[in-house]
Amino acid sequence: MANATKLRIKQVDITTLDVDAIVNAANQTLLGGRGVDGAIHEAAGDELLAYCKLLGGCKTGEAKLSPGFNLKARHVIHTVGPVWEGGQLGEAILLANCYRNAMAIAQKERFVSLAFPAISTGAFGYPMEAATRIAISTVREFLEQNEHDLREVVFACFSPKAMLTYERIHDDVYSH
Repeated sequence: MANATKLRIKQVDITTLDVDAIVNAANQTLLGGRGVDGAIHEAAGDELLAYCKLLGGCKTGEAKLSPGFNLKARHVIHTVGPVWEGGQLGEAILLANCYRNAMAIAQKERFVSLAFPAISTGAFGYPMEAATRIAISTVREFLEQNEHDLREVVFACFSPKAMLTYERIHDDVYSH
């Protein structure tokens, strides 16, 4: 249940985590790209690309599941975050849907551990502060409102700056 779930913020390469699933901040093709998407595809190996070709892409805000192949993580949940266009085109709703849909897959699969990158904050240009607030509050809301088996959710921050932002906003969200 929600109280048993630990939210952790770590400065770490998400591809190295030994969890039930890592979330990939993918593009709509699911065939690899820049940033975390490229790193996950590279670490998982060619089988991930072959498997993703069978998934038929993914719409922004949605999520799809694949095996982890050569990753320590047993699965990859691919989600497509919105490209930042100034915030007036529903980007916040689409970003929150990425987190909700990834959490729903974890719930359905009965995963106990899950790790998220900072979705849309790299090549897609979403401002870190706003994206972090959406990430933490959406995950918190899902955990509080749904039955699940998750014991650990990791926010995997690639940079020290991202980790500090996540820590500050986590403290702010959980103090209210």
